[in-house]
Amino acid sequence: MKRIFDLVLALFVAIVLALPTLVVAIVVRLTSSGPALYWSDRVGRRNIIFRMPKFRTMQVGTPTVATHLLSGSGQYLTPVGSFLRKLSLDELPQLWSILVGDMSFVGPRPALFNQYDLIALRTQYGVDKLVPGLTGWAQVNGRDQLSMLVKVQYEVEYLNNQSFWFDMKILGLTFLKVVRRSGVSH
Repeated sequence: MKRIFDLVLALFVAIVLALPTLVVAIVVRLTSSGPALYWSDRVGRRNIIFRMPKFRTMQVGTPTVATHLLSGSGQYLTPVGSFLRKLSLDELPQLWSILVGDMSFVGPRPALFNQYDLIALRTQYGVDKLVPGLTGWAQVNGRDQLSMLVKVQYEVEYLNNQSFWFDMKILGLTFLKVVRRSGVSH
């Protein structure tokens, strides 16, 4: 049922946001050199690597590490990067990952391939069994401000309490967070 919900919602959102997505792609291309999309190697269900698209918010050649680990991360942002991140517009291309089944709307955010400590902790607690999500319980409870251990604790809570209504609550809270632009550190 969750997969059907993901497919229907992803198709609907893709159609509704087709024009804004095109505009964002053009703005990214016009304001910095390089492609509009950045394909990031991410860890999916059962720790299988998949390629996740995002609108590029960092300059070409930026080291491939989590933004909070990047020293002086602001210097790597594109002219529109901060704006795209604050509104979560950089996440729009991830609808593709939902359509092909690499992601869901709700689940733990997919780790970068080189976040070994996070991957190990998720595996230890069974979170690796979940399909990663566009948003998740940890996202709405602190996003970038959470420590890795607290993030995984929220993900374990989600693992143990998954339901359609819990997903709806998380999606609603995500919408509020995006509108309020809260929880984004870059």
